[in-house]
Amino acid sequence: MERTAVNPVTWSVDLGFNQGELVSGQSRTLYIAGQTATGDDGKPRHDGDMAAQLAQSVDNLEAVLSEAGMSLANLVRLNVFTTDVDLLLQHYGTLAGRLGAAGVAPASTMLGVTRLAVPGLMVELEGTAVA
Repeated sequence: MERTAVNPVTWSVDLGFNQGELVSGQSRTLYIAGQTATGDDGKPRHDGDMAAQLAQSVDNLEAVLSEAGMSLANLVRLNVFTTDVDLLLQHYGTLAGRLGAAGVAPASTMLGVTRLAVPGLMVELEGTAVA
């Protein structure tokens, strides 16, 4: 797989994401449903703790990738939904650090939403990965 960053403007690179990612030569594409701070039993974890919810959501995202034989390094698109954009931005380094360690800056969108499907959850990560 070959990835080419597409950045007609470069301000996003400093924030850890590309405006677009051109992918060629991939043989598999994984569309990942929204991952939240839930345990193996599907119940919410870390009520009221954005930092812990974000970390758990990334762990769950990585678990789906791993099950498909991929890692964060294969992530080309990441959508972030949150009930509190300002609070999430205070803890965004958790996600950015893990993406940086994987050497990726996937095309990303962050949206503030009124609520997520399960009350008490504050962040949800949805992605696309290619290998």
